[in-house]
This record gives sequence, structure tokens and C-alpha cells, in this order.
Amino acid sequence: MNNIYIYDSVKKEKVLFESIEEKKAKIYVCGPTVYDDSHLGHARSAIAFDLLHRVLKMNDYEVTMTKNFTDIDDKIIKKMYETSRTLEDITTQYINTYKADMKALNVLDNTIEPKATQNLEIMKEMINNLISRDIAYVISNGVYFDTSKDSTYGSISHRASDENSQARVEANEEKRNPADFVLWKFAKDEDVVFEAEFGNGRPGWHIECSAMIEKHLAYKNTPYQIDIHGGGADLLFPHHENEASQTRCSSNQELAKYWMHNGFVNIDGEKMSKSLGNSFFLKDVLKSYSGEVIRFYLLTAHYRTDFNFNEEDLLSSKKRLDKLYRVKKRVYGGAKSEVNKEFKEKLFNALNDDINTSKALSTIDEMISNANDKLDINPKDKVLKKELVSNIEFISDILGIGSSDAYEYFQFGISNEEKISIEKLIEKRSEAKKAKDFEAADKVRDEITALGISLMDTPAGVVWEKV
Repeated sequence: MNNIYIYDSVKKEKVLFESIEEKKAKIYVCGPTVYDDSHLGHARSAIAFDLLHRVLKMNDYEVTMTKNFTDIDDKIIKKMYETSRTLEDITTQYINTYKADMKALNVLDNTIEPKATQNLEIMKEMINNLISRDIAYVISNGVYFDTSKDSTYGSISHRASDENSQARVEANEEKRNPADFVLWKFAKDEDVVFEAEFGNGRPGWHIECSAMIEKHLAYKNTPYQIDIHGGGADLLFPHHENEASQTRCSSNQELAKYWMHNGFVNIDGEKMSKSLGNSFFLKDVLKSYSGEVIRFYLLTAHYRTDFNFNEEDLLSSKKRLDKLYRVKKRVYGGAKSEVNKEFKEKLFNALNDDINTSKALSTIDEMISNANDKLDINPKDKVLKKELVSNIEFISDILGIGSSDAYEYFQFGISNEEKISIEKLIEKRSEAKKAKDFEAADKVRDEITALGISLMDTPAGVVWEKV
């Protein structure tokens, strides 16, 4: 059995992953607040935890991957009044675009995707429970959590007394303690309102995740409710600290056995093209590069490090991915056998070591180099070709790259109209060849080549790519 090691943000060290229930892993990742299009930070987090999902699956775990949508928030309400659109209209739009972006990045589907507005009852139950035990209290603008009632408050982030904490953000003389945080905000003018016996209003941000974990995932009668809680590094404090505290006081359980956080994405404006500008939006990058290229680029740095996103490095990264697809072209349409055992073991060892993508990608680079050397010597090596087909399929399963058609991958950026024109020329050439008019066929091929298109005749038909 392979051991999996992950970096626990609370212990600040790599630890052996041991699930609460054997061969089952319950994971909750904080998802987006859906008031705008997804950005590169969303992509980074999604890919980091998608890798965790894939690695656990490849180690035969039954994974329950949960990512929530925060669909009630100040920014959403602001957008409602700016656009005269309903809350549901706005949030549905951005949930759908987020999901489409994640699909473009080859992120696996989540098992559960709860929305805050669909889980209000469990939030109110938790708040009532905390009020009844004087762990939460009511003041003029809402219901607050009394952090002094939790003797281990601060144990998640080790930052409870941080000068930049919520104590400054939520300054309120009515609060019992400066660090106390809001569980439920009472209704204001021009607000979205939900009924509650302790006062009409809407939930605070932190209570959402605790409540949804309690409802959809929590193990009962165990020290921890779920195996892993994840999100961006910026969520460790105060968001995750407050979630953990609420759950601890409400259920007498720790929220998660392990806590994992991914690094930030920074944009290097000096190395971004005019077409991309300094845009942080994923949709803008996807106009110029395929989701797979973006995914591969984000895989080149370890998930815990901060990522400096620039177009120069993105192009270099694409050339590295191109090499995998050039090997895939060399074995195009062939049968498969078994994954090379040594290669598989090396990839497993790298990814089971806190998802070491740098080491994993180096292993793939080595495989590509060796494959090309061997195929140069013997281009018809059927045993090797079958193994390479399996190796690439394995890479696709565990890393989410390499699954595209080997020729379509190199067609990215060509419009549908251009593709239709190219296909018509290919058909014209095929007809000329059938008629044994090879001079006409060669002329058409020259015409296609002039468009920057390379043709290859295969047993499965003519395939082409952008040079």
C-alpha cells in the first residue's frame, strides 16, 4: 500500500495521510463567491485540489469532493442594485461560467456543490445552538460568536492576536471581545433578507462552510468531522480559524483532521501581452490559450508556493507540453498495453509526496526524451508504442493533461471557418489522389502548407496541425 504525505497547514509540516474511515476521503474546499467571472486564483486553487482528488483516487480512495458556492454576499447585493438583476440571476450566471472554466481546465466534477442559500436552515440551527449556550450573543446589528468561550481559538492559524485580524475589520463597541465575529447580519435597507427567530437578515460568511460540512459531510461520534479542509492561503485566518471555532463549540468535534492551503497567483504585467493585458480573469487567458496549456503551466510550480504568472513563462511551458503531444503523435491511433512499472512508480512516489508536481513533470520529461531516442532508432517498435499509449493515458488520469487528440491539440486558435476551409482543401486533395491526378494533389498540398498547416497521411485518414 502506498503512503500519501500531505503538508498540514496547522502542524506546519508534512504528515502521513490517514483517513478517518479506511479508504474513504471526505474533502471540503472553499469555493468562489459568485458575483463575477473566475480568475487565475480560482484556477490555481481548483487545480491544486483537483490533483489531490486525482492522487487519492489513483491510490484507490473513495473521494467525496465538496466545493461550495457563496451565493449571498455584500458584493452580490451590490451587483444586484447596480444592474437591477435578481440574486438568483446573477449567481446562476457566474456559477455556470465558473463550471465551464473548470471544465476547460480538466478539473474533475465535484461530488457535492452546496449553495449557501440552500442551506440556511442548518446555519440557523447552529446559531440557535450557540445562542442557547451563550457562546453566541445578539447585539443591535447581528448575532456574534464569543471567541473567549473557545479556549483553543487561534489553534488553526496561530494568528488569533494578529494586528490585521478581523478585530479591526469588525470594530464594534457592542461586541464582548474585539475578535468576536458575526454569525448573522440583521437586515439593513436595500438588503436581501431571510427570516430567523433571532432576527431577520442573512448569514455571515464563516458560518456557511461549518453548516454545510455539518449537513452534507460530517462523521458523527469521531474526533473530526471530515478528513481534509482546503482553500487558498488567504483563508487560513480569519475564515478557517472561525469555521473551526464554530464547529468545535457547536458539535464538540474538530472540523477537519488535516488543513491544506494553496499559494497565491501574482500577475507580472511586464511580461503579459497586450491581448491579455494585466487581466486576472481566466476567460481572457482562455481566448489565447487552451485550458490544458494553462493547467500545465500552473502545475509547473508546487501548489503551496506563490505563482508569478507571466506570458513568457506560459509560452515556455506550452513548448514543454507540446513535446508530450509530439510523442502522442508518433504513437497515434495505436493499441495500448500496460503502463511502464518504473515510470508509474516514479509518478506515484512524486505525487504521493505532498503532490510534488515538479518531480512528476521531470519524470515525464525523462520518459519523453527516452521515447524519442528509441523511436528514432526503431520507429516501428510496436511494444514500445503500446506502452507509450498506456503511459500517456496514465498521465492524463493522474495529472489531467495529455488527453486531447494529438492533432487537435495543435489546432488551437484556428477558427471554425478556417477549419472548414482546410477540411475542404484536404477533401479536394483526396479526390485528386483518387483520380490519380498527383500533380493537382501536390498543388493543393502546397496551398495547405502555405496556410501554415502540416498534413500527415495515416491509416485512419488524413490528420493535420498548425505549424
